[in-house]
Amino acid sequence: MSYKEDFIAIYEQNIHREGADALLEYLKKSDFFTAPASSRFHLAEEGGLAKHSLNVYFRLKELVENEARSWAENITDETVAICGLLHDVCKISMYKTDYRNQKQPDGSWAQVPYYTIDEALPYGHGEKSVYIINGFMRLTREEAIAINWHMGSFDERNAHGGKVMAQAYEKFPFAVLVHAADLMASYLDEASR
Repeated sequence: MSYKEDFIAIYEQNIHREGADALLEYLKKSDFFTAPASSRFHLAEEGGLAKHSLNVYFRLKELVENEARSWAENITDETVAICGLLHDVCKISMYKTDYRNQKQPDGSWAQVPYYTIDEALPYGHGEKSVYIINGFMRLTREEAIAINWHMGSFDERNAHGGKVMAQAYEKFPFAVLVHAADLMASYLDEASR
């Protein structure tokens, strides 16, 4: 199966709330399944965003299953699928392909493609994902907080100490697992070595 097929199968198996079908159709019509996960870091390749989303989902599922805390018992399979699969929908229509000159091994120069960022909706990162998802289906407070703060200390809003993020993590510990799953997927599963 392809990453798109795997993503859709997990989505349809787990996400059933009102608006889920419309959101999935939106994803299918967008560049979600062909976009890179980043412009130059993890999975900067065609289809990288869908692959990354699956990696985060599987990491998050494992983290929740292994978390022996009472609050973790209330995290549903639907919540894990929503946060794992949809945390980066903010990257839809964000990357564009451009070309630059690059010296080849034989000494010649060639035009090579690379990804640039062309933000059509400059709304932030996690908060933009929450905004997009809520346009189709209602997120729980736990899901919204987790998706909003999934970047952790990499979020530009933390430039002045990250006090709001720290409060979010204290009050909504599931958000910590979403951030950890994102880090694990990016730095362990998708590391270019």
